[in-house]
Formats: sequence, C-alpha cells, structure tokens
Amino acid sequence: MEFFRNPNIDFLGKKWYFLAFSLVFSVAGVLSMLFWHGIPLGIDFRGGTLVEVKFTQPPNNDTIRAAMDRAGLTHAKIQGYGEPANHEVLIDLALQETSEEALDRGKTMIINALESNAPQDKADLNNSSSLSIANFLLQKDPLHAGSDAGPKYSAIAQSIVNYRDKNKSGVLSSLDELKSVVDPAVLAALNDGYYVSNFAVRNVSIVGPQVGKQLQTQAKLAVLYSLAGMLVYLAFRFEWIYGVAAVITVFHDTLITVGAFSLTNRDISLTVIAAILTLVGYSNNDTIVVFDRIRENLKLMRREKLADIVNRSINQTLSRTVLTAGLTFLTVLALYLFGGEVLRGFSFALVIGILIGTYSSIAIAAPILVAYQDWRASRGKRTVLGSSKDAKRPIGNGNPTVGPEKGARAGVSR
Repeated sequence: MEFFRNPNIDFLGKKWYFLAFSLVFSVAGVLSMLFWHGIPLGIDFRGGTLVEVKFTQPPNNDTIRAAMDRAGLTHAKIQGYGEPANHEVLIDLALQETSEEALDRGKTMIINALESNAPQDKADLNNSSSLSIANFLLQKDPLHAGSDAGPKYSAIAQSIVNYRDKNKSGVLSSLDELKSVVDPAVLAALNDGYYVSNFAVRNVSIVGPQVGKQLQTQAKLAVLYSLAGMLVYLAFRFEWIYGVAAVITVFHDTLITVGAFSLTNRDISLTVIAAILTLVGYSNNDTIVVFDRIRENLKLMRREKLADIVNRSINQTLSRTVLTAGLTFLTVLALYLFGGEVLRGFSFALVIGILIGTYSSIAIAAPILVAYQDWRASRGKRTVLGSSKDAKRPIGNGNPTVGPEKGARAGVSR
C-alpha cells in the first residue's frame, strides 16, 4: 500500500528550516530545564509522600493550594487524579521519611490543612478508622450492650467503614446516610461526637530519598546503555557514521521530549522513562529503514550525488514512514485522551516522541550523512558510504579506488 505515489520532495533542500525548528524546541526545553521549571522529577525519583484525597464535590486546586500554604506546606504539588467525576486529587508532599509515623504525619497534615472550619469537639467520620469509631461507641455505649459491648461495637464500626468505603467511595456527604446501616441510638451517638467533612484521605504512599536516587541512576544508565548499544549495532551493521547519526538523532528526540515535560511542568516518573526507552527503539527503527534504503541506492546509483541519493531514499520510504507512524500516533493519542491520569505521562511522552522521532529520521539523521560527506570532501578525502563490506569492495573494473571524476559525481568521500 502506498500513501504517496512517486513523491519527489527535496527534504535536504529544506534542511535549514528543519534545523531552525529543532533549535527552537531544543533551546526552549534546555532553558526551561535550566532556569524555569527544571527537570520535574516525579516522586519515584526525588522521594516524598503522595496523598490521595477524594472530595464530595469537584475540587478547586487553588483553594487546596491556599489551604496547604496556610498549613506551611508551601512546596506541595496538587494535580487531578482519575476520572473527573470521581473528584480525586493527588497531593505531593516533600516529606521523605519512610517510617509508619511519617505515613500518619502526612495524612494528619493534609487533614488539618483541609479541615479549616472543623468543629472543635467533634471528629471527622470520613477520616476516622474503625478502631477509633469502635472506641467512641464503646465509651458512649448507646445500646447498653454490657459485657458484649466490645465485639458488638467493633462490628458496628466495621460496618460503618465498609459502607463508607465500598458504597460511598470513601466519602459520606451526611451522617443521615448511615440510617440504613446502624441503629438509631448509634446514629444519635455518632451525631454527638462526629461530623462529616467534604473530603477523605484515601491512601498515603512514601518513596524514600535513597530509593529515589537509585532509581535516578538506573534510569540514566538504561538510556545511556540503549544509546551505546545502538551505536555499536549500527557501526557493525553499516558504518560508524551511521551509528553516530542515529545516536545524535535519538539524543535530539529525547532532549525535545524531556524539554516538553519541563515546559508543561509534568512530572517524569518511571512510566515516562519506559516511554522514553520505547521512543529510543521506535525512532531508531525508522532511522534504520531510511539508512538501509540509502545503502541500497548507493550501490545502484553510483554516479549520482549523495544528496540526491539520500533524497530519493527518503521519498521511497515516505509512504511506509507515514503509514507506520500515523497508525502508531493515533493509538497513543487515544491512550493519552482516554487512558486516564495514571497513563497520562506515559502516553504524553509517546505522543511527543513519535512525532519528533518520525520527523528526525527524515530531517536530522539523513542530513548528518550528507554533512559528513561534505566535510570529508572539503578535506580532500573520499569514502564510500555503505556497509563495511561494501566500503572495501572494488568499484568499477576492479579498480580499488574511485577516480576523481567518479568520486566527484558520486558525491561520496573516503
């Protein structure tokens, strides 16, 4: 299937436009990483405490941030989480301790910050455990249970928590919702000692600073090893200049993708690193397809200039590139739009990466080969760009070297 029929686009003639485009986005990303947002590392890498909070109504991030500031949590990060209809947010605190006390401390700090108008003599039922509810009922003893009070009130407290968490998704909007769950005497006692807020802390998780640093190191090594592996493979399969061109291209793609995260101030998590490694392989695959066609055409069109051979090779693979990249892009775009908040960073990296990776295979990798040939020609050297075996094979009538006229017309250098 051909998307384009016999295209004849002068891609190399537009190389300066491509260079300007890449420079603008690369420099913008670098400036953002250096002076504006930095590299926005997620909790996986920098460590911290992540608190999931569910509200009864759509939350206002500005109001939540103002409450955090009043409580002294000035570096808290707040973002929506899950489906908008669930009214959930993630609050990222800078607490980096890993003890059980730190978990409780993070939860307590969020509750105290958001409960600015809480009654002084009542506890919040939405953020109370079954143990605290059972102890309160045992002290009040509204059913006059006598010797069976302990087990009985523990069971009642557990039924209250189960109803709250399973039937009401963790948040009660009113104590009257418990009429079908508990005895009226128990409900009256609860009204004396509890109220319901408009939120509940659903979960608290911690990543320690040491673990975060280890993950940072491992993520960097994973990217570097992948680049080194590509360089070795392409140098062996083609020539070293092909490997260098591919690595420069992938570095270009990675820089723009990470820069996009910095410009939009999106956290880079472990799933984003997985997406970047996927991007490395995807971009490299497109580049190899173009390189392989260039190598084949070098054997067939020895009298043509290298720039013309590269242009023709790109045009010959253009349909394949657009079809493959287009279908992949539509898939990851659907993942970004409908995959939810958990996959948002992963899919965003793939959306940016596939666009830039496809563009760079055409606009960055191939022009590097021509620039290398021009540089070699300016130094009076000639080489045949192809596989290592092709480079050593005699050209013409058994002549191991290329004559001045053929060398000039072939547009290649040694």
